[in-house]
Amino acid sequence: MIRAEPTPLVAVRVGGGRRLLAYLDLAKPRVVSMILVTTLVGFHLASRGAMDYWLLLHTLASTAIAAAGTLALNQYLERDLDAVMLRTRWRPLPSGRVAPGEALLLGNLLAAVGIAYQTLAAGALPALVTAATTASYLFLYTPMKRRTPLCSLVGAVSGGLPPVTGWAAASGGLGVGAWVLFSILFLWQIPHSLAIAHLYRDDYARAGIRLLPVIEPDGGSTARQIVINSLALLSVALLPTIVRVSGALYFFTALALGLMLLGCSLRLARTRDLADARRLLFASLVYLPTLLAVMAIDKLG
Repeated sequence: MIRAEPTPLVAVRVGGGRRLLAYLDLAKPRVVSMILVTTLVGFHLASRGAMDYWLLLHTLASTAIAAAGTLALNQYLERDLDAVMLRTRWRPLPSGRVAPGEALLLGNLLAAVGIAYQTLAAGALPALVTAATTASYLFLYTPMKRRTPLCSLVGAVSGGLPPVTGWAAASGGLGVGAWVLFSILFLWQIPHSLAIAHLYRDDYARAGIRLLPVIEPDGGSTARQIVINSLALLSVALLPTIVRVSGALYFFTALALGLMLLGCSLRLARTRDLADARRLLFASLVYLPTLLAVMAIDKLG
Protein backbone atom coordinates (compact mmCIF):
# COMPACT_ATOMS: atom_id res chain seq x y z
CA MET A 1 0.00 0.00 0.00
CA ILE A 2 0.95 3.69 0.01
CA ARG A 3 3.56 4.92 2.49
CA ALA A 4 3.70 8.31 4.15
CA GLU A 5 5.64 11.24 2.69
CA PRO A 6 6.62 14.57 4.29
CA THR A 7 4.01 17.25 3.70
CA PRO A 8 3.61 20.92 4.65
CA LEU A 9 -0.16 20.72 4.88
CA VAL A 10 -1.68 21.26 8.32
CA ALA A 11 -5.14 20.03 9.21
CA VAL A 12 -7.79 22.41 10.48
CA ARG A 13 -9.48 21.09 13.60
CA VAL A 14 -13.03 20.09 12.72
CA GLY A 15 -15.23 17.78 14.69
CA GLY A 16 -18.57 16.02 14.78
CA GLY A 17 -20.62 16.02 11.63
CA ARG A 18 -18.18 18.25 9.75
CA ARG A 19 -15.41 15.72 10.30
CA LEU A 20 -17.56 12.87 9.07
CA LEU A 21 -18.48 14.89 5.99
CA ALA A 22 -14.81 15.57 5.32
CA TYR A 23 -14.05 11.84 5.45
CA LEU A 24 -17.03 11.16 3.19
CA ASP A 25 -15.79 13.79 0.74
CA LEU A 26 -12.38 12.10 0.77
CA ALA A 27 -14.05 8.90 -0.49
CA LYS A 28 -15.69 10.72 -3.45
CA PRO A 29 -19.17 9.17 -3.06
CA ARG A 30 -20.37 10.26 -6.50
CA VAL A 31 -17.48 8.44 -8.18
CA VAL A 32 -18.03 5.39 -5.97
CA SER A 33 -21.71 5.42 -6.95
CA MET A 34 -20.81 5.28 -10.64
CA ILE A 35 -18.38 2.45 -9.98
CA LEU A 36 -21.14 0.54 -8.20
CA VAL A 37 -23.57 1.08 -11.08
CA THR A 38 -21.13 -0.43 -13.59
CA THR A 39 -20.32 -3.30 -11.20
CA LEU A 40 -24.02 -3.98 -10.75
CA VAL A 41 -24.62 -4.08 -14.51
CA GLY A 42 -21.76 -6.53 -14.97
CA PHE A 43 -23.13 -8.75 -12.20
CA HIS A 44 -26.68 -8.61 -13.58
CA LEU A 45 -25.68 -9.43 -17.14
CA ALA A 46 -23.52 -12.37 -16.05
CA SER A 47 -26.19 -13.88 -13.79
CA ARG A 48 -28.06 -16.87 -15.11
CA GLY A 49 -31.36 -17.83 -13.55
CA ALA A 50 -32.29 -16.29 -10.21
CA MET A 51 -29.90 -13.58 -9.09
CA ASP A 52 -27.94 -14.27 -5.93
CA TYR A 53 -28.77 -11.10 -4.01
CA TRP A 54 -26.53 -11.89 -1.06
CA LEU A 55 -23.57 -12.34 -3.35
CA LEU A 56 -24.53 -9.11 -5.12
CA LEU A 57 -24.68 -7.26 -1.80
CA HIS A 58 -21.24 -8.55 -0.77
CA THR A 59 -19.80 -7.69 -4.18
CA LEU A 60 -21.12 -4.14 -4.13
CA ALA A 61 -20.19 -3.51 -0.50
CA SER A 62 -16.63 -4.75 -0.91
CA THR A 63 -16.23 -2.86 -4.18
CA ALA A 64 -17.45 0.33 -2.53
CA ILE A 65 -15.01 -0.03 0.37
CA ALA A 66 -12.05 -0.74 -1.90
CA ALA A 67 -13.01 2.10 -4.27
CA ALA A 68 -13.35 4.58 -1.39
CA GLY A 69 -9.89 3.62 -0.14
CA THR A 70 -8.37 3.91 -3.59
CA LEU A 71 -9.85 7.36 -4.16
CA ALA A 72 -8.68 8.55 -0.74
CA LEU A 73 -5.14 7.35 -1.50
CA ASN A 74 -5.28 9.08 -4.89
CA GLN A 75 -6.10 12.36 -3.15
CA TYR A 76 -3.25 11.76 -0.72
CA LEU A 77 -0.80 11.29 -3.60
CA GLU A 78 -2.12 14.31 -5.49
CA ARG A 79 -2.62 16.68 -2.58
CA ASP A 80 0.09 19.04 -3.88
CA LEU A 81 -1.57 19.21 -7.31
CA ASP A 82 -5.05 19.67 -5.85
CA ALA A 83 -3.78 22.59 -3.76
CA VAL A 84 -2.93 24.69 -6.85
CA MET A 85 -5.94 23.81 -9.01
CA LEU A 86 -8.99 26.04 -8.67
CA ARG A 87 -11.43 23.15 -9.14
CA THR A 88 -9.81 20.94 -6.48
CA ARG A 89 -8.30 23.24 -3.87
CA TRP A 90 -11.31 22.83 -1.56
CA ARG A 91 -10.97 19.06 -1.37
CA PRO A 92 -10.39 17.69 2.15
CA LEU A 93 -6.58 17.59 2.03
CA PRO A 94 -5.66 20.93 0.39
CA SER A 95 -8.34 22.70 2.44
CA GLY A 96 -6.88 21.21 5.63
CA ARG A 97 -10.11 19.53 6.75
CA VAL A 98 -8.32 16.15 6.80
CA ALA A 99 -4.67 15.66 7.73
CA PRO A 100 -2.51 13.77 5.19
CA GLY A 101 -1.70 11.10 7.76
CA GLU A 102 -5.39 10.49 8.37
CA ALA A 103 -6.07 10.16 4.64
CA LEU A 104 -3.16 7.77 4.24
CA LEU A 105 -4.29 5.57 7.11
CA LEU A 106 -7.93 5.58 6.10
CA GLY A 107 -7.17 4.93 2.43
CA ASN A 108 -4.84 2.02 3.11
CA LEU A 109 -7.28 0.51 5.60
CA LEU A 110 -10.31 0.76 3.32
CA ALA A 111 -8.50 -0.55 0.24
CA ALA A 112 -7.06 -3.54 2.14
CA VAL A 113 -10.33 -4.34 3.91
CA GLY A 114 -12.35 -4.05 0.70
CA ILE A 115 -10.12 -6.41 -1.26
CA ALA A 116 -9.88 -8.91 1.63
CA TYR A 117 -13.66 -8.80 2.13
CA GLN A 118 -14.24 -9.39 -1.57
CA THR A 119 -11.85 -12.34 -1.58
CA LEU A 120 -13.74 -14.01 1.26
CA ALA A 121 -17.30 -13.10 0.27
CA ALA A 122 -17.26 -12.98 -3.55
CA GLY A 123 -14.22 -14.98 -4.59
CA ALA A 124 -10.59 -14.65 -5.54
CA LEU A 125 -11.21 -13.71 -9.19
CA PRO A 126 -13.34 -10.60 -8.62
CA ALA A 127 -10.97 -9.58 -5.82
CA LEU A 128 -8.04 -9.93 -8.22
CA VAL A 129 -9.80 -7.64 -10.71
CA THR A 130 -10.50 -5.11 -7.96
CA ALA A 131 -6.86 -5.29 -6.81
CA ALA A 132 -5.74 -4.70 -10.40
CA THR A 133 -8.05 -1.68 -10.58
CA THR A 134 -6.57 -0.23 -7.40
CA ALA A 135 -2.97 -0.93 -8.40
CA SER A 136 -3.28 0.47 -11.92
CA TYR A 137 -5.05 3.59 -10.67
CA LEU A 138 -2.59 4.38 -7.89
CA PHE A 139 0.74 3.15 -9.23
CA LEU A 140 0.35 3.77 -12.97
CA TYR A 141 -2.35 6.32 -13.74
CA THR A 142 -1.69 8.70 -10.82
CA PRO A 143 2.08 9.17 -11.31
CA MET A 144 1.77 9.16 -15.12
CA LYS A 145 -0.43 12.29 -14.98
CA ARG A 146 2.69 14.28 -14.15
CA ARG A 147 4.69 12.80 -17.04
CA THR A 148 2.70 11.82 -20.13
CA PRO A 149 -0.70 12.22 -21.80
CA LEU A 150 -0.78 8.42 -22.10
CA CYS A 151 -2.11 8.52 -18.55
CA SER A 152 -5.59 8.91 -20.03
CA LEU A 153 -5.38 5.44 -21.56
CA VAL A 154 -4.19 3.87 -18.30
CA GLY A 155 -6.93 5.66 -16.40
CA ALA A 156 -9.46 4.30 -18.88
CA VAL A 157 -8.24 0.78 -18.10
CA SER A 158 -8.84 1.33 -14.39
CA GLY A 159 -12.26 2.79 -15.09
CA GLY A 160 -13.23 -0.08 -17.37
CA LEU A 161 -12.60 -2.86 -14.85
CA PRO A 162 -15.49 -2.50 -12.32
CA PRO A 163 -18.08 -4.23 -14.57
CA VAL A 164 -15.54 -7.04 -15.01
CA THR A 165 -15.51 -7.39 -11.21
CA GLY A 166 -19.28 -7.75 -11.22
CA TRP A 167 -19.21 -10.25 -14.07
CA ALA A 168 -16.52 -12.35 -12.36
CA ALA A 169 -18.43 -12.38 -9.07
CA ALA A 170 -21.69 -13.52 -10.67
CA SER A 171 -20.28 -16.10 -13.08
CA GLY A 172 -17.01 -17.17 -11.50
CA GLY A 173 -15.24 -16.50 -14.80
CA LEU A 174 -14.47 -13.87 -17.43
CA GLY A 175 -16.59 -14.46 -20.51
CA VAL A 176 -16.65 -12.46 -23.71
CA GLY A 177 -19.40 -10.28 -22.26
CA ALA A 178 -17.08 -9.06 -19.51
CA TRP A 179 -14.53 -7.85 -22.04
CA VAL A 180 -17.22 -6.22 -24.18
CA LEU A 181 -18.34 -4.25 -21.12
CA PHE A 182 -14.74 -3.35 -20.36
CA SER A 183 -14.23 -2.12 -23.93
CA ILE A 184 -17.34 0.06 -23.81
CA LEU A 185 -16.27 1.67 -20.52
CA PHE A 186 -12.70 2.08 -21.77
CA LEU A 187 -13.67 3.81 -25.01
CA TRP A 188 -16.32 6.00 -23.37
CA GLN A 189 -13.79 7.46 -20.95
CA ILE A 190 -11.55 8.94 -23.66
CA PRO A 191 -13.99 11.54 -25.09
CA HIS A 192 -15.43 12.08 -21.60
CA SER A 193 -12.08 12.76 -19.92
CA LEU A 194 -10.66 14.77 -22.83
CA ALA A 195 -13.73 17.00 -22.82
CA ILE A 196 -13.06 17.71 -19.13
CA ALA A 197 -9.37 18.28 -19.85
CA HIS A 198 -10.26 20.74 -22.62
CA LEU A 199 -12.57 22.66 -20.31
CA TYR A 200 -10.04 22.87 -17.47
CA ARG A 201 -6.85 23.00 -19.54
CA ASP A 202 -5.49 26.08 -17.76
CA ASP A 203 -6.12 24.56 -14.35
CA TYR A 204 -4.37 21.32 -15.30
CA ALA A 205 -1.47 23.29 -16.78
CA ARG A 206 -1.13 25.26 -13.54
CA ALA A 207 -0.65 21.97 -11.68
CA GLY A 208 1.73 20.51 -14.26
CA ILE A 209 -0.62 17.67 -15.23
CA ARG A 210 0.39 16.61 -18.73
CA LEU A 211 -2.93 15.82 -20.32
CA LEU A 212 -3.20 16.02 -24.09
CA PRO A 213 -4.95 19.44 -24.23
CA VAL A 214 -2.22 20.86 -21.95
CA ILE A 215 0.80 19.78 -23.96
CA GLU A 216 -0.87 20.54 -27.31
CA PRO A 217 -2.92 23.73 -26.86
CA ASP A 218 -4.09 23.96 -30.50
CA GLY A 219 -6.28 20.88 -29.87
CA GLY A 220 -5.56 18.92 -33.06
CA SER A 221 -4.52 15.64 -31.43
CA THR A 222 -7.19 16.01 -28.76
CA ALA A 223 -9.86 16.38 -31.43
CA ARG A 224 -8.59 13.33 -33.32
CA GLN A 225 -8.55 11.18 -30.20
CA ILE A 226 -12.06 12.25 -29.25
CA VAL A 227 -13.46 11.48 -32.70
CA ILE A 228 -11.56 8.20 -33.16
CA ASN A 229 -12.65 6.85 -29.79
CA SER A 230 -16.24 8.03 -30.22
CA LEU A 231 -16.36 6.26 -33.58
CA ALA A 232 -14.87 3.10 -32.07
CA LEU A 233 -17.38 3.30 -29.22
CA LEU A 234 -20.24 3.55 -31.69
CA SER A 235 -19.20 0.19 -33.14
CA VAL A 236 -18.14 -1.62 -29.96
CA ALA A 237 -21.29 -0.61 -28.08
CA LEU A 238 -23.33 -2.69 -30.55
CA LEU A 239 -21.51 -5.89 -29.59
CA PRO A 240 -23.71 -6.82 -26.58
CA THR A 241 -26.51 -7.61 -29.02
CA ILE A 242 -24.18 -9.46 -31.40
CA VAL A 243 -22.80 -11.67 -28.60
CA ARG A 244 -26.35 -12.12 -27.24
CA VAL A 245 -25.93 -10.31 -23.96
CA SER A 246 -28.70 -7.81 -24.79
CA GLY A 247 -31.42 -7.62 -27.40
CA ALA A 248 -32.72 -5.44 -30.24
CA LEU A 249 -33.97 -2.62 -28.02
CA TYR A 250 -30.47 -2.17 -26.68
CA PHE A 251 -28.96 -2.31 -30.19
CA PHE A 252 -30.99 0.59 -31.53
CA THR A 253 -30.59 2.58 -28.33
CA ALA A 254 -26.83 2.12 -28.47
CA LEU A 255 -26.82 3.17 -32.12
CA ALA A 256 -28.79 6.34 -31.40
CA LEU A 257 -26.67 7.24 -28.37
CA GLY A 258 -23.47 6.54 -30.27
CA LEU A 259 -24.48 8.79 -33.15
CA MET A 260 -25.36 11.54 -30.67
CA LEU A 261 -21.96 11.28 -28.98
CA LEU A 262 -20.14 11.13 -32.31
CA GLY A 263 -22.00 14.21 -33.53
CA CYS A 264 -20.94 16.16 -30.42
CA SER A 265 -17.37 14.93 -30.87
CA LEU A 266 -17.25 16.04 -34.50
CA ARG A 267 -18.63 19.44 -33.58
CA LEU A 268 -15.98 19.94 -30.89
CA ALA A 269 -13.28 18.77 -33.31
CA ARG A 270 -14.41 21.42 -35.78
CA THR A 271 -14.87 24.37 -33.41
CA ARG A 272 -12.63 23.48 -30.40
CA ASP A 273 -14.92 25.77 -28.46
CA LEU A 274 -15.53 25.55 -24.70
CA ALA A 275 -19.28 25.51 -25.21
CA ASP A 276 -18.96 22.46 -27.46
CA ALA A 277 -16.67 20.79 -24.92
CA ARG A 278 -19.43 21.26 -22.32
CA ARG A 279 -21.94 19.86 -24.80
CA LEU A 280 -19.79 16.78 -25.33
CA LEU A 281 -19.31 16.35 -21.59
CA PHE A 282 -23.06 16.54 -21.03
CA ALA A 283 -23.68 14.08 -23.87
CA SER A 284 -21.20 11.62 -22.34
CA LEU A 285 -22.94 11.90 -18.98
CA VAL A 286 -26.27 11.10 -20.64
CA TYR A 287 -24.77 8.35 -22.79
CA LEU A 288 -23.34 5.97 -20.21
CA PRO A 289 -26.16 5.61 -17.64
CA THR A 290 -28.76 5.42 -20.40
CA LEU A 291 -26.77 2.78 -22.27
CA LEU A 292 -26.21 0.68 -19.14
CA ALA A 293 -29.84 0.95 -18.04
CA VAL A 294 -31.20 -0.21 -21.40
CA MET A 295 -28.54 -2.93 -21.58
CA ALA A 296 -29.69 -4.27 -18.21
CA ILE A 297 -33.39 -3.99 -19.05
CA ASP A 298 -32.94 -5.74 -22.41
CA LYS A 299 -30.78 -8.54 -21.02
CA LEU A 300 -31.01 -11.88 -22.84
CA GLY A 301 -30.88 -15.17 -20.96
